[in-house]
Amino acid sequence: MTSFYGKFASADNRYLIINGVLNSFASAGLTEYTIPNSVIKIGLYAFYHCSLASVDIPDSITSIGDSAFMYSDNLTSITIPDSVTSIGDNAFAHCYSLTSVYCKPTTPPALESRYAFNQNAKDRKIYVPTASVDAYKTAANWSDFKYYIEGYDF
Repeated sequence: MTSFYGKFASADNRYLIINGVLNSFASAGLTEYTIPNSVIKIGLYAFYHCSLASVDIPDSITSIGDSAFMYSDNLTSITIPDSVTSIGDNAFAHCYSLTSVYCKPTTPPALESRYAFNQNAKDRKIYVPTASVDAYKTAANWSDFKYYIEGYDF
């Protein structure tokens, strides 16, 4: 799919947005994309099976929905901004090329399940604020990734 049209289509016709929630994305022909600041939530399956290698998530985003990026095979790195307070079930599952997750919030976002980062690249690292490493390693569902969590000075 290359574009959307109609009442809920974005100005660039790349996504459908309803009440600040990005619900579906047309990635055909793109390798990278910057989500506009008008988006406050990434909805369920919004970037599902997407071909993007890079997605810039703005500080306006507060939550990432279930399976939002699931099966996005080309995604190699993702930065989760300070503003994110929840990450849904399977949000980044089966992103087989995902090697680097930069999670900026000092308080671990609610991780809806232990499958959020399931089946990423085998050498995947999750970088979190250095002062928050222990909080992440002991937080619900984050603890399943404790061997992949490393401190990072953002």
